[in-house]
Amino acid sequence: MRLEFRAATLLIMLALPAPLQAAMPTYSIEQAVALAEAQNPEIAIAHKQVQAARGGLIEARSGFLPSVVSTGLLDKREHQMQTRLRDEDYNASLRLLQNLYTGGAVTSQVAIARLNIEKQEYEFQGIANRVAMDVRIAFYDLLLNRAKVRVREDSVRVLEEELNTQQERLSAGIVGALNVQRAEVALANERPELVNAETQLKNSYLRLGELFGIDFPKNSEQAPFEVSGELQYQRGHPDLRECLARAESSRPEIKSREKDIEIQNWQYTLDRSELRPHVEFFSAYELYNERDPEVGSEFNHGYLVGINATWHVFDGFATKGRLQATRARHEAAVQALEAERRAVASEVRSAFFDLEQADRVLEFETKNVQTAGETLEGAKGNLAAGLGTQLDVLQAASDVTRTRTTRLSAIYLHNVALARLARACASRPETFDFDPKINPPQAGASEDRAKAQVSDVVQPPPKLSKQ
Repeated sequence: MRLEFRAATLLIMLALPAPLQAAMPTYSIEQAVALAEAQNPEIAIAHKQVQAARGGLIEARSGFLPSVVSTGLLDKREHQMQTRLRDEDYNASLRLLQNLYTGGAVTSQVAIARLNIEKQEYEFQGIANRVAMDVRIAFYDLLLNRAKVRVREDSVRVLEEELNTQQERLSAGIVGALNVQRAEVALANERPELVNAETQLKNSYLRLGELFGIDFPKNSEQAPFEVSGELQYQRGHPDLRECLARAESSRPEIKSREKDIEIQNWQYTLDRSELRPHVEFFSAYELYNERDPEVGSEFNHGYLVGINATWHVFDGFATKGRLQATRARHEAAVQALEAERRAVASEVRSAFFDLEQADRVLEFETKNVQTAGETLEGAKGNLAAGLGTQLDVLQAASDVTRTRTTRLSAIYLHNVALARLARACASRPETFDFDPKINPPQAGASEDRAKAQVSDVVQPPPKLSKQ
């Protein structure tokens, strides 16, 4: 009875359509960016580096505070001859030390520690901006590949229908075997494209999961998450000069290089402090023994108060070498700042040029999609009227698929360029007033057509031919 009950329970569980399993999370693009900011390993490492820099500030400020040091010694001696000295020697002390003058060393160390915190915070911000850009690009790439899979699936379906149609016509004696062979070749050429699109889609999930910091299940190829939305055109045409000015004033990489220069200035002061005297006050309580019995009792104790001063009159040119190295690092930091500014400006211009190119390609391909569709309809009409060939129809169908795919790629490149431009300006895409739900007016298209969603463009064409 128990075995029958367990078997029945197992069959019932297998028959249920998996509502018992946890629902797969689905992320929008903004949710994906937020998830990466919370879980991305690079961001987590940068955050730890900020915490480490704050620990360095606590260490540097210790030079302004007194320190308490305890010491102790106990030893026993062996003698080779008779002596009146005691065999054992011991002492213990508790000493308080306070810096009075360090030649600017402690002040420089505190200033460097504060600058290191600011530098690490800028580094953290720069990494967060880059990861956000990478997530957006990976998200668009996933949407693009998913749309390409649908386009290829639609193309394969249409070509399969064409093959079936030609086989029926061959059976009816209307066409020859050549038509069937051409349809088979066209279908065979399209199926590898579908396989390639599916593989690219899987790689897109892997890349996005890596940015999320999510491990994929070892026993399944399916991603442990899903994304929502369609690949749509993002309106936005920012001004180049405004973008360059914003990047110059807000880019964290530039500010980080500026902190490097300030750090080297303070490092020079720190190195130069070795040429000045260091003075510290000390106060201690000491316990010790007298080795000579004639001097006094064995156990003694008392307080100590004094000032200790050190001054390197000559250190073998060690300080001179450090100063020379610091000056060189300062000059290198200045050069690095200028190089970073040029690199940021080039990054802004490159993203801006890519944006213009994508817009131009999108304008051409949007009109070309409509033209390709009309060409396909004309080829089918000519074939029905006996004025065309099946090869014309297959070529027109291939042109439709290629133009739809090219238009999707142009939309993807446009959105990627905007994401790159936003990162180059140290801004979020929404600060450019992008509207992802509205398509821009398109040359040669009606107003209703201009408001259509991008997903409408990738709908499958009708049958390649009619009975």
